[in-house]
Amino acid sequence: MRVLLVEDDLTAARGVEFMLRSAGSVVDHAECGDDALDLVKYYDYDIVILDLMLPGMDGYEIVRRIRAARIDVPVMIVSGLNRAQAKIKALGAGADDFITKPFDKGELLARVQAIVRRSKGFSQPMLQVGGLQLNLESREVIVEGNAVHLTGKEYAILELLVLRKGIVLTKESFLNHLYGGMDEPEIKIIDVFICKLRKKLADAGVRNIIGTVWGRGYILKDSDIHLQPIERVLASSIDETSHAPRLPARNAA
Repeated sequence: MRVLLVEDDLTAARGVEFMLRSAGSVVDHAECGDDALDLVKYYDYDIVILDLMLPGMDGYEIVRRIRAARIDVPVMIVSGLNRAQAKIKALGAGADDFITKPFDKGELLARVQAIVRRSKGFSQPMLQVGGLQLNLESREVIVEGNAVHLTGKEYAILELLVLRKGIVLTKESFLNHLYGGMDEPEIKIIDVFICKLRKKLADAGVRNIIGTVWGRGYILKDSDIHLQPIERVLASSIDETSHAPRLPARNAA
C-alpha cells in the first residue's frame, strides 16, 4: 500500500509514518498543499491522509482540487477540529472519512485499510480471488487452507495485484509501491519477484493467476487454474532458473 501523508507537524507526521511503515506501507510525506497536489497528480496512491490546518492552502481546498482534477484517490482527513461543521464541510468537499486528533493509531490503521479495500470493491479484510485468499490485516496469504510464506516484497506485489485485479500494472508502478522512489533497484528485479511469487503460488496449488501483458506489465486474472496433487509435484520439480529472467551482466572491474 502506498500512502501520501500531508501534515506540517513533523512530530505528528513521524508517528503516523512509523505506524504505517510498520504495517508494510510505503509513505510519502508532504508539508504543504502545493507539494501534495504535485505528488498526487504524479503517483498512484492508495490513500491520502490529510491534515486540515496547513500553511498556504487548507485541507478543504486540497480535497477540492484533487476532485476537480478527477483524481479518485481516497482521502482521509485527520484534524484537531472536532466540530460537526468541519466534518460536514470536509466530506462535502470530497473526503472519504474524518478522524479527530488525538486518535488511537490502531483505529487509524483499521480505517485506512477499510477505505482502501472498499475503494477497490472489497467489503472484507479477507480478499479472495479464485482459490487465493489474502488478509490485509494479518498480511497472510492462504491457498486451499494452507498458508503461503512470502517475503515482504513478494507480499506487497501480490497485494497490489489483488487490489487492482484486472488492471495491467507496469513495472514502474511496482517499483513506486515497493520503494517509493528511494534507492530503487534496476527494473528487472520486478521480473525476478514475479517469477518467485508465481512458483510459490503454483507449489501451493494455484497457477496462471498472474498474467504477463508483453510490453506493458503484469495483471491478476479473474480466474485461476488449480493443480491436482500430482501436478503440484511436477510443477515444483521444474527448475525455476530456467524461467527466471536474466539480470544485466556486471562489467568486469
